Amino acid sequence: METYIALLRGINVSGHNKIKMIELKQLFIDLSFKNVTTYIQSGNVIFQSEQIIISKIEQQIIEQIKQLFGHTINVLVITKKQLKTIFKSNPFLKNKAIDIKALYTILLKDNYFAEGIKLIEPYLTNNEELKLIDNCAYIYYPIGAGKSKLTINIIEKKLKTTATSRNWRTITKLVELSDL
Repeated sequence: METYIALLRGINVSGHNKIKMIELKQLFIDLSFKNVTTYIQSGNVIFQSEQIIISKIEQQIIEQIKQLFGHTINVLVITKKQLKTIFKSNPFLKNKAIDIKALYTILLKDNYFAEGIKLIEPYLTNNEELKLIDNCAYIYYPIGAGKSKLTINIIEKKLKTTATSRNWRTITKLVELSDL
């Protein structure tokens, strides 16, 4: 049985796409996933499944959320191994002076438009830095993500893909929880 992490985009943000975590957990249980754990209100679910085709898992979750809650949202599912690779590959962690609170990851769906990175560069202001490794953009927002011009919507548009973002504390906690 494989351990997966489902990252739901845009739930419980500013009163939109509300889903209680207890209801989300039950949705995963009803889909026959095992050992389901949710983390914070932003849609992070760790679970196990015998299903090995990630796109099928994502589609099941998307359809069930639409049916039960009426929300059409993006869901990105990664394996525990992929999560650990994302965690270990953060290039900013080599710099001990970096404030962890200013680090974010944006996980990208496969087949993004790699040339779009050049189109993102003008949105990097306030000494922000972006490093792309495989399907993960690591971003350092020295004065805070909320003050940046580089939003997830811009990234999705320029890279022609869907994505979801998490701060580094959340990624760290998801790694811890996936090891339980």
